[in-house]
Amino acid sequence: MQKSEIGTVEKDDDKGWLYEINAEQSLMAIDFPELWRYRDLLLLFVRRDIVATYKQTILGPLWYLIQPLFTSVIFTLVFNNIATISTGNVPPFLFNLAGVTLWNYFTHCLTTSSNTFATNAGLFAKVYFPRFIAPLSQAISGLLKMGVQLLIFVIFYFYYLWKGSPLAPNMTVWLFPVLLATMAIFGLGVGMLISALTTKYRDFRILISFATSLLMYVSAVMYPISEVRNSRTLGDYAWIVEYNPIAILIEAFRYMVLGEGFFEWDLLLYCILLSLILFFVGLIIFNRTGRNFIDTV
Repeated sequence: MQKSEIGTVEKDDDKGWLYEINAEQSLMAIDFPELWRYRDLLLLFVRRDIVATYKQTILGPLWYLIQPLFTSVIFTLVFNNIATISTGNVPPFLFNLAGVTLWNYFTHCLTTSSNTFATNAGLFAKVYFPRFIAPLSQAISGLLKMGVQLLIFVIFYFYYLWKGSPLAPNMTVWLFPVLLATMAIFGLGVGMLISALTTKYRDFRILISFATSLLMYVSAVMYPISEVRNSRTLGDYAWIVEYNPIAILIEAFRYMVLGEGFFEWDLLLYCILLSLILFFVGLIIFNRTGRNFIDTV
């Protein structure tokens, strides 16, 4: 007999069972071999997340395209044409589309993982499986939406190149998967923290809906960080944007593909470390809440 992260494991041919599931689990409780054994369930969850999102809608997956395009157009009209925010040599629409594309993936990871316990309460109460599969499936399914929006970004990118825009991608573009992974880890970490809190305090479900909208305005989605640094009225508050990991990652993405903005290794390391810390703290609280959340959700 030996201990495992899901309880007591015993090989008994007479009884025919291998696992006894109980609440005595490690707080970290990420059993990667177990996650691999449940890979079929993970794929089913990913398929469910993709299909259920736009089921019984007229336009279906076209919403993947409509939302970032319309958002980028509105940002261009308001922030670049009316507020006259400069985007350097980069066309304003392409500048905004780059920020919106990365921001959408972060908000997807954050909002879906923050509702994990609420949306899966009935399933969690009846069937055992690694609970981390639920938020992980959301992050993976979001990659499809991210991929479609990146394709649209690439199409407009080459269109503006054909029009003669001085776009200048650089060698740091190979770090894009690192940016995307950091964005996902950060969103999952914060989302799991909020998901644990919503089991007792349902106010957080209301808070998350508009908190993400407010967060967008301090995440350099529709303006370069340099605009905040050079602003006479906002100069004292520039640190809020400069040390916002989402703003740093979006700015780094623009630097990689557009040649506009800045990229610093120490800031990237800061984002990675902060994301990992929040992820593991969120995972600990998520696992602890998963033991008895059904009594409070």
